[in-house]
Amino acid sequence: MPNLRRFFDEKVTEAMRAAYPGAPTTSALVTSSVNPRFGDYQANGAMSLAKLLGRNPSEVAKNILAHLNVTGEAQTPQVAAPGFINFRLNPERVSVRLGEAYADPRLGAEPAAVPETVVVDYSGPNLVKEMHVGHLRSTIIGDALARMLDFVGHRVIRQNHMGDWGTQFGMLVAYLKELLMNDPTGLQADAKLADLEDFYRQARARFDSDPAFADASRDEVVMLQQGDTASLDMWHRFREISILHCKHVYGRLGLGLTDADIRGESAYNDDLPKVVEELDRQEIRTKSNDAQCVFLNDDDGKPMFLAKDGSPLPLIVQKSDEGYLYATTDLAAIRYRVSQLHANRILYVVDARQSLHFQMLFACARKAGFAPPDAALVHVAFGTMMGPDGRPFKTREGGTVKLMDLLDEAEKRAYELVSAKSPDLPETEKRDIAHKVGIGAVKYADLAQSRTSDYVFSWDKMLSLDGNTAPYMQYAYARVRSIFRKGGHEAEGHRGDAAPIPVDAPAELALAKMILRFPEALDRTLEDYRPNVLAAYLYDLAQAFTAFYDACPVIQSQGPTRANRLKLCDLTARVIARGLGLLGIETAERM
Repeated sequence: MPNLRRFFDEKVTEAMRAAYPGAPTTSALVTSSVNPRFGDYQANGAMSLAKLLGRNPSEVAKNILAHLNVTGEAQTPQVAAPGFINFRLNPERVSVRLGEAYADPRLGAEPAAVPETVVVDYSGPNLVKEMHVGHLRSTIIGDALARMLDFVGHRVIRQNHMGDWGTQFGMLVAYLKELLMNDPTGLQADAKLADLEDFYRQARARFDSDPAFADASRDEVVMLQQGDTASLDMWHRFREISILHCKHVYGRLGLGLTDADIRGESAYNDDLPKVVEELDRQEIRTKSNDAQCVFLNDDDGKPMFLAKDGSPLPLIVQKSDEGYLYATTDLAAIRYRVSQLHANRILYVVDARQSLHFQMLFACARKAGFAPPDAALVHVAFGTMMGPDGRPFKTREGGTVKLMDLLDEAEKRAYELVSAKSPDLPETEKRDIAHKVGIGAVKYADLAQSRTSDYVFSWDKMLSLDGNTAPYMQYAYARVRSIFRKGGHEAEGHRGDAAPIPVDAPAELALAKMILRFPEALDRTLEDYRPNVLAAYLYDLAQAFTAFYDACPVIQSQGPTRANRLKLCDLTARVIARGLGLLGIETAERM
């Protein structure tokens, strides 16, 4: 059975076609009503259609209404100025749907009608340096989207496109070779490699101050690309040390990224010459300033991308020294993902500042035939985590905040919060709750924001037990679960019962309607890859539960009323846990 928003959308669309069979196809534009006084859902499509037809919106809405049949699900729909069609749910059908959701492990969420293979490219840190806060948004937004896409039935292939190739590795190899020349035993080199980030800083200082060393580093990049054995052995050493650190961070964050998901830039090295050859074969590669470029034009032959001076802006695929660039590797990755992984969709969860790169990359991939028209290429762009000063988040000294340090601080502060609120809990349980609350707070503070916006990082706000925060949501879940502990009830044994759940009191009905919106919240989240939509829904659900719990006694009620209200409580907890889980956030049975 389709979720309610989709049900009304389908019915209104059918009615629009029946009422105006010759009119252009327009969307029904069904949304949840903001103000419950006007109903539970509203369709706004009549106004768009009226504009196309040059007709009065209210008349168009009334004509659509004459062809609309939503009997059973809703009471008689109403038209409101200037052309809204409002729907109020039938309480009896709410009870039926609620019972079905209660018995459904998926809580009413339908699998995708047409499952796809979706590649999600996320996290992708540059190796040899510790992961820092700049890697956080890609990592947790990508993880949440991968979880949701998997839950609705798509075949999700996670791709951690690590920066394990290029100039930085040439620089490191050149520096290590220099150390080994001065100390053939390798003791000095081993000591320095114990702190790979410090090793990188020393190599970078040489690169920036010594032109001869910089040239040697660039030569090493070419040697790596050409398969030099000694250089590759050293590269493997750097890569393994770096990946171990990343895996430790991923473990702390509770991510599903595994070794099998790591496919870094180096994986495409052998394919880079073939990419350039294919561009040449199709006569879309041009030499410009000694570099190999692709100039992208629209259907009218006009440049699609312009530099600041108004000249055509090319996508550079090979440098004058025959080295390759990010664009070449990204083209090879697209070709691999479409031809070998059979991707229907590829999502790139990458900083918004890379928008131009992806526009050019996607245009080039289409032009070269690496991605057919029916393969969706999507840049899931996001903004920047800002400090209280409105600038990118830094340490007090102005340095980059290491991600592991941020997570340590989050757990420390969460432990202090848990210890203050629940001092009698066993130490191991306090530590477990602190981990879940601290990591969850960091994730939720990000995921609850519109991903395209910058946001200000605030410890006090993210760890607050009030407002739209992880601790508030986790506490809401624990509060529901406490009802079953206090009353000595066990919910699991009743979950196969799909009988209607009566909802007579206004607060019961309001909570029931909110529970039933879980599938559509998931739909709306994935329509534009915005986890904040799901987060906002969960917050609304928690508030609806609070209103219900304040108005409707649960343990103190008797007979069927008590049983039905316990089911409402259990269903609320399950939706909160499932929703938070899809965001990558754990719950605790008590806090």
